Amino acid sequence: MDGSGTTRRTFIAGAAAAGSAAALATGSGTASAAARVPGAPSVAVLGGGVAGLTAAHELAERGLRVTVYERRALGGKARSMDVPDSGKGGRRPLPAEHGFRFIPGIYHNLPDTMRRIPFPGNPNGVWDNLVAPPEMSFARTGGEDLRLPLPWPGHRPAELTLDELRRAVTAFLDTTAAVPPHETAYFVSRILTFLTSCDERRDEVWERTPWWEFIRAEQMSYDYQRILAVGVTRNIVATKAEEASTRTVATLLEAFVLNAFGRGADGPLDRILNAPTNEAWIDPWVAHLRTLGVEFRVGWTLRELAYGAGRITEAVLEDPAGARRSVTADHYVSAIPVEHARRTWGAALRAADPQLARCDALETDWMTGIQFYLTERAPLLHGHLNCVDSPWSLTAIQQAEHWRPHRDFPRDYGDGTAVDCVSVDISEWDRPGILYGKTAKQCTREQVAREVWAQLKAALNDTGRTVLKDGALHSWFLDPGVDGLGTPHPTNDDELLVHPVGTFHNRPSAATKVPNLYLSGDYVAVDIDLATMEGANASARAAVNALLDRIGSPAGRCTITPLFRAPELEGFKRRDRTRHRLGLRNVFDVG
Repeated sequence: MDGSGTTRRTFIAGAAAAGSAAALATGSGTASAAARVPGAPSVAVLGGGVAGLTAAHELAERGLRVTVYERRALGGKARSMDVPDSGKGGRRPLPAEHGFRFIPGIYHNLPDTMRRIPFPGNPNGVWDNLVAPPEMSFARTGGEDLRLPLPWPGHRPAELTLDELRRAVTAFLDTTAAVPPHETAYFVSRILTFLTSCDERRDEVWERTPWWEFIRAEQMSYDYQRILAVGVTRNIVATKAEEASTRTVATLLEAFVLNAFGRGADGPLDRILNAPTNEAWIDPWVAHLRTLGVEFRVGWTLRELAYGAGRITEAVLEDPAGARRSVTADHYVSAIPVEHARRTWGAALRAADPQLARCDALETDWMTGIQFYLTERAPLLHGHLNCVDSPWSLTAIQQAEHWRPHRDFPRDYGDGTAVDCVSVDISEWDRPGILYGKTAKQCTREQVAREVWAQLKAALNDTGRTVLKDGALHSWFLDPGVDGLGTPHPTNDDELLVHPVGTFHNRPSAATKVPNLYLSGDYVAVDIDLATMEGANASARAAVNALLDRIGSPAGRCTITPLFRAPELEGFKRRDRTRHRLGLRNVFDVG
């Protein structure tokens, strides 16, 4: 055995697998499906979310024998789900989800995978199921909502009535007047400071500086805080401005700004699916992976990765009946969320690779979705809205219009009386609401629904127009991963990785020091420093590449596309590297 832990047996098996998939030896693989190859290395992929399914996809295309073990449902947090007992008259159940899907143009790796998932009638696979909302909005309580167009080539702007035009102009003027010019100028200077900062300054200084502090939000006006500090972080990184690393927030803000200018983008700034996630993406993906020879075990929960003699000796899982089972494979890809994964790492395994222990410092928080089904369509906007004054940090989108003509909501779902679904993400669970004066965790499920509905109405029904009507509310559905609400010990089975200062330095690599263990998930260190489906996808590709390296496979490695870097900024960054090494501030940094 050499230093990488490759044995003669695994090398020969890997070479055989690669030879059988020679047509796949470029990039991420573009050839037809490759079946399992007898004698090829076996891989247990532990977790069936985006990270696990991506790993299975890339491994199977290269001829390896893959089995995916998933404790609950394939797709993980990205899946859609059925509202129990809601389908009537031959219709499908009402569609629900953990939270609405958002696949911006800054993503490249996930769209590449989507293009390789066949879908009837789509030349580019499920990627063709992405549609681009034409606008977004900052919904302000007590003032006109700020609507922002999201143009792209071929974009057809939403038609507006005279009243909508009046409101849009009023909101723009109100907002620009509310944020003093000197505050706007300061914010721009901070963005320039980050854009021209070298990687070393970003990693060493801005990673340890909260976004709130970086833009001096505490000293600024309320509108500066809610639009530029809180609104930006909630929209692009789903995290708290007071705690989030400047490196994380500003890196993604930079990418979105470049995306808006068409630089380095896979597509428009904002994209969503044209049907419920499982219909448009997850189910076709699983079906395709089965044709590649991937096997699935759903209802199996990982309890421990057993370690001995320098390797993972077995994965101990609990099967659907509750019995403990031993699963053995040549290699193991841990593709479950970090808060669950670290429970499976014993002391000996942690000692074998200290980066596993550092994962204990990674933090998660609650961000959970609730859906409201309506009997008449509400006159919202054609895209995402951010309720910037809502105590529970609500963001939402009205879905049915984006699913036409592929789906007709009342014809296809529920009992035929619900015509639309407003999908809402609740990002703040520890702040009192406006209806009961309690935090979301202190409320019962019923109270959470009523409170969210009240906060939506406060943001949307506040300027003489009734957008949401109580009489139009058909029903609601709150993510079942949340349990024990209103009790002293509420739980959330689907927490979200958050990014307080210093997080970057505790994120592990996909390759571990254990020669047959690899990590995949949005907590793994990849170029996109954010809990995203893109990060999960990129980390899975990195895990597969590490595995291929260790078995000495000649198969083509997965492509991993980094975030776009604007070449015209590289000269500024080189000069800033010199200033940083000399202990000097960035040239645009006025403090």
